[in-house]
Amino acid sequence: MRYMKWIGLLALILLVVSCFLPWVIITSQSIIVSGVDSTGTYFGKPGYVHFILGFFFIIFHFIPRLWAKRVNLLVGALNIAWAVRNYLIISMCRTGECPEKQIGLWLVLGASVLMLIAALFPDLKLKDERKV
Repeated sequence: MRYMKWIGLLALILLVVSCFLPWVIITSQSIIVSGVDSTGTYFGKPGYVHFILGFFFIIFHFIPRLWAKRVNLLVGALNIAWAVRNYLIISMCRTGECPEKQIGLWLVLGASVLMLIAALFPDLKLKDERKV
């Protein structure tokens, strides 16, 4: 598990890039929805929450303290929950029309899973404080 710091960093970069890619296309209204641009819908800008969680993830990911690794688990869990929420809400069929899912939506889910895995297996050496 020596490379988990770098896997977490690459997953965060993938998450940020995928927020700018198209998530769904609504063909009847000619709307392309991404994480930062959802003009014409009521989805807001869900990619910004990923940016905020990613900022905290990368800070806690590189702090070599046990409390930071525990907080990072919470941040990773919140990030994957937000990604699943976005997947369910944005790709949901409405009024008989289902939007076409694009690669960005799948990459957000994959990057969030990789970030959670990187948070589950941190590179942390603990001191043995037992004295015999």
